[in-house]
Amino acid sequence: MAGNTFGQLFRITTFGESHGAAIGGVVDGCPAGIEFDEVLLIREMQRRRPGQSQIVSPRNEDDIVQILSGIFEGKTTGTPIGFTIQNKDQKSVDYEKYKDVFRPGHADHTWNEKFGTRDHRGGGRASARETSARVAAGAIAKMFLNKTSQIKIHAFVSDIHDIHLDRNYNLYDLSLSETNVVRCPDPTLAQKMIGLIEETRAQKNSLGGIITCIASGLSVGLGEPVFDKLPAVLAHAMMSINAVKGFEMGEGFASAAMKGTEMNDQWSDDGKLTSNHAGGVSGGISNGQDLVFRIAFKPTSSISSLQSALTASGEVTQIGIEGRHDPCVVPRAVPIVEAMCAIVLADFLLLTKTNQA
Repeated sequence: MAGNTFGQLFRITTFGESHGAAIGGVVDGCPAGIEFDEVLLIREMQRRRPGQSQIVSPRNEDDIVQILSGIFEGKTTGTPIGFTIQNKDQKSVDYEKYKDVFRPGHADHTWNEKFGTRDHRGGGRASARETSARVAAGAIAKMFLNKTSQIKIHAFVSDIHDIHLDRNYNLYDLSLSETNVVRCPDPTLAQKMIGLIEETRAQKNSLGGIITCIASGLSVGLGEPVFDKLPAVLAHAMMSINAVKGFEMGEGFASAAMKGTEMNDQWSDDGKLTSNHAGGVSGGISNGQDLVFRIAFKPTSSISSLQSALTASGEVTQIGIEGRHDPCVVPRAVPIVEAMCAIVLADFLLLTKTNQA
């Protein structure tokens, strides 16, 4: 099956299913001599894992990464870095009732039509459990970025349903996003978001939201014309994450209502950019400003309210999805967004070394 590898020089391949023995991956192309930061890896995995708060899935996975290759005496060797993450808290019996039913909003029906078979236990490879391998790979990408650049990546929850931050990101202390379980840098709005998520879960329903990601410290020149522009590859990376339904950079769709004099770059007398409506890119290439993009996530598909569903025999039935599911996937998706951003930027940093003699 194609589609399991991402990147050109800094490449990741993931494998495994939600209820299989393990999830895992291979990072290829990471240069030798990068210090392996186990503390960073553990922190990133803990940010994504289920069971971390009262508003996420209670599935209890410790998400410990076992490194199989590519690390020696605390540093990368330049060879493929292989790793596994054991699945320890599967409850496959919960999914037996859906063996012959295609759950609404899931990949069940399309997967079955495409391959003629499917793993009905938690969605198999289509499960968001796969993203644990992305976060592990993204942590390695962050180690590379920390060693070779000034790039820092910070994602946060800016919207849950109809609650949204109404100020520019640079007016918030983004470090506050990790002080609450919803990962929002506004403490007051964070509590409102948490309350709304809990209220919606009690109503057997779910919510979506938006994650904003900021990457600072980029040099000018990341991005490859024509088909591999920086925003194009970022969109590919972000749209590959489960439940993502939208991606925009800078002003995004709002730019359609602007005039050229509003949208175009503006420069100060000393030759510095003073506007960032394009989100840190010009012509698809980083311009040295902060990279700013937003990702929209749909409401979680697995809800216990009754919904119509198609059976394998072609009949329509009513089901409510029981089991351990996030009432809102957005808070746990923050480290996934950061991981995919780090992988993209690590790849482009390596690619820039091929641009000029």
